[in-house]
Formats: sequence, C-alpha cells, structure tokens
Amino acid sequence: MSLTAIIINALALTLLVLAFIKNKKKAMHSLLAALKAGFKMLPMVLIIIVVVGLLLGFLPPDRISAFLGEQSGFGGVIITSLLGAVLHIPALVSFPLAGSLLQAGASVAAIAAFITTLTMIGTVTLPMEIKIMGKKMALLRNGLSFIIAVTIALIIGIIL
Repeated sequence: MSLTAIIINALALTLLVLAFIKNKKKAMHSLLAALKAGFKMLPMVLIIIVVVGLLLGFLPPDRISAFLGEQSGFGGVIITSLLGAVLHIPALVSFPLAGSLLQAGASVAAIAAFITTLTMIGTVTLPMEIKIMGKKMALLRNGLSFIIAVTIALIIGIIL
C-alpha cells in the first residue's frame, strides 16, 4: 500500500473513532448510510471491472497504444471523445477505466478527452435537455461542450 493510501486510511479511521466518541448514534447512522450507498454503487463498479477486464483482455496494449497512444494524435482524441460523449458512466467509476487505458498505452490527451466528454456531454440525457431547454439550445450546449472538451484534451496533450 502506498504512503498516501496509508495516510488517508489512518485519517479516515481516526475521524471515525472521533465521530463515535462524540455521538455513537449519529456515527452508526452515518456508517449505515455509507454502507447502503456503497451497495447501491456495487453493480456499476462490478460492470466497470468486467468492461475493463474484457477491454484489456481482447485488446492487447499494443492495439490500445496504436489506436489511442501518442502516435494516434488527433484521431485518438476524437475516438475517445466520441466514446466519452456516447457512454453514460458516472465519472467516479470511469476513472479506473481511464487509468487502465493509460497504463495500457493510451495517451494523456486521449484520456483527458474521454473524461471531459464523459462529464460535459449528455447524449443519454439529450431528450430531457431538449424538453427543458429546447432543441436548439440543447444541441448548441452539447456541440460547444464537445469542442471545448477536445480543445482541453489537446492542450493537456501539448502540456504533458
């Protein structure tokens, strides 16, 4: 375990003990609420683990590197931007997938494009956005968000 993980776990445990000392009933209630939230997230986390496993099982690192690596350039950024725009994965759960792709040879720019489009573009929620904001505004928001996300990814790729 890394030093950062040890520090975070020690801090969390210390704060939990302090919470129990201060008010045992509230601390237990909070702990149960956190446990329930964890169980609600469990199916999504398991799906991501399976998707990451299948992705890395069927696509060897050299293929991932070829499609999404530094040599893929702008094309790799566009591929991951489109994937991020279409997929409906909570951002918190997508970070392990992004980390796995990065370790398998994907470029930082491609991963940045994936994460930014995933969080900024709502393809799945587009019908609701059209209903609330109108078709022109919803499409404009998503289109501009896509352009901004790709721009951010390219800037990150240049800097890093």
